[in-house]
Amino acid sequence: MADDRTYDQGVNDSLSGKGNDVKGKVKDAAGGLTGDSSMQGEGKLDQLKGKVQDAAGKVERKLSE
Repeated sequence: MADDRTYDQGVNDSLSGKGNDVKGKVKDAAGGLTGDSSMQGEGKLDQLKGKVQDAAGKVERKLSE
């Protein structure tokens, strides 16, 4: 059923998004501790990417209902 696949994809996207958000927080913190502004920027970008992925996953799950 298409709805099940959409829901599963939504779950996968949300999990990937949460992973990217955590990875970004670690990079941001590490960059702050070491004074590496480039790493901090990458971390903030990863966090943003994660939030977008998570939001897309939530939308996909809602659409499958």
